[in-house]
Amino acid sequence: MNITAELSDSATLLELGTRLARQRVNAGFTQAVLAREAGVAPRTVGRIEQGHGADLGTLIRLLRVLNLMGGVQALIPDGPASPLAARRNRGRVRRRASSARTAEAAGRPWTWAE
Repeated sequence: MNITAELSDSATLLELGTRLARQRVNAGFTQAVLAREAGVAPRTVGRIEQGHGADLGTLIRLLRVLNLMGGVQALIPDGPASPLAARRNRGRVRRRASSARTAEAAGRPWTWAE
């Protein structure tokens, strides 16, 4: 099954758990061995494989033991800023987002531009 934006959160967690279980079996680990190597409880591994949520740190520990950390890069790629944004920011890296300024946010009623 492909993980797409149309999948519900629970369906996505279940698919990720299924994939993690498949990788664990392919690596020759039991749930208990994987849990011991990652420093988590065996029940935690079982719950993740059943599609229950997990702490991000726990997931990283499991991925590290299964040699799947390369996939984390694809999860949230460190893409460069667009050339226009780089020029506008004069080489500085943005550290936070700002909210859009609207007439309503400034306390003025909206009117047609003249």
